[in-house]
Amino acid sequence: MERAHRAVLRKLRVEMSDQLLVSDTIVPFLYQEDILTDAQVEEIENQVTNRQKTLKLLEILPTRGPRAFRTFLRALQDFSWVRDRLLLELQAAPGPAEDCWIPDSDLQRIPTDRELSRLASRLGTEWEVVLMDLGLSAEAVFRCRSDHTLSTHSAVLAGLVQWRRAEGKKATLDWLQRSLQGAGVHPSVLQDALA
Repeated sequence: MERAHRAVLRKLRVEMSDQLLVSDTIVPFLYQEDILTDAQVEEIENQVTNRQKTLKLLEILPTRGPRAFRTFLRALQDFSWVRDRLLLELQAAPGPAEDCWIPDSDLQRIPTDRELSRLASRLGTEWEVVLMDLGLSAEAVFRCRSDHTLSTHSAVLAGLVQWRRAEGKKATLDWLQRSLQGAGVHPSVLQDALA
């Protein structure tokens, strides 16, 4: 999935979770079109509320390849207003030249606990790649995931704090920004965390 598509899905995540009913037509269509696997359909359907099902789908969708976004738009036939909103937002998305900018003075400092927590809440499925790029071992990332099975936010935050503690004064926002970019995370995610 293209970076712009991931960014739009992330931006409208909460709005879509309040408006979509994914079990009836969307999930079956995505399964039929080989976007979702049996296990992913089961993972979505095992969520308790419709909102949780939608959020789970939106978490999985960016990992499903280049056809995922366009197929998702086709699956929104019964929710044309959501599809129109996604397309409108995609057209209004900033181009590469308009990427978010963080002052150099900020990039040289160490992120605070609050900033790391806000970043942890904004990272999607790419969080493990980010942590490994920051220097955490696969074992450390696995430990973060297994120690916090009920909360992805807590797992990501634990990994970010572990990175900051291990690297000390070298754990700057610049390093963090480069790792996020390497994982395909839009620069606005870090900028939002710093706001």
